[in-house]
Amino acid sequence: MKYILSIDQGTTGTTACLIDAETFLFVGKINQEYPQIYPHPSWVEHNLNDIWSSVENTTRDLLRLYNVQGSQIAAIGITNQRETTCAFNRLGTPLANAIVWQDRRTNEFCTELKARPGLIDKIKKLTGLPIDPYFSATKMNWLLNNNSAVKEAAELNQLLFGTIDSFLLYKLSGHSAHKTDASNASRTMLMDLKTSNWSHELLELFGVKKEFLPSIEDSFGIFGKTKGLSFLPDGIPISG
Repeated sequence: MKYILSIDQGTTGTTACLIDAETFLFVGKINQEYPQIYPHPSWVEHNLNDIWSSVENTTRDLLRLYNVQGSQIAAIGITNQRETTCAFNRLGTPLANAIVWQDRRTNEFCTELKARPGLIDKIKKLTGLPIDPYFSATKMNWLLNNNSAVKEAAELNQLLFGTIDSFLLYKLSGHSAHKTDASNASRTMLMDLKTSNWSHELLELFGVKKEFLPSIEDSFGIFGKTKGLSFLPDGIPISG
């Protein structure tokens, strides 16, 4: 019997789910919460190691609970909290806590951007989004300007940015797949809706190099395969 493993990485916890790969019937799930970090009023962070541990723990416990072998997993799908911004290096090591979608630390920067003639309309036309701290672009800019580990990794060309899906994919694939899909990329305020590519104009505005970002792929397809994990065998396709 084959199963689909669904990893739902949410704002307060991670849920691993099993679905019958033939009938698509729901089999079961396990959830694990992790700490919310509030360094200052209106700031919200997550420790990426806590998130990764929650993925590992829920997956391992789920397979054990339902007596499923890793070899029975036909494919993995990921769904995730949006806009939350991760900075890590090419070894998959987090360089900072993730800045969560709720975080408002870039509010002053957004106010400055709104004051620039024509910029509100330009960003709205390119991305479909208003200028707001909610989205990932200003969070990336903040990390580049305020976090020494992120700055150093950028200078050494070792920096990778992503939303939660990109971080999990990178870890699951043994650091081989740095990718996202348009549904996540469209929430960064950096993707051109007409092309589904990163906007060179917005990358320049926010000081983010394209090589720091994941490639944008179709939502359904093979993003990578598991490799080097303690809780799953190699070769399982991560496909949605």
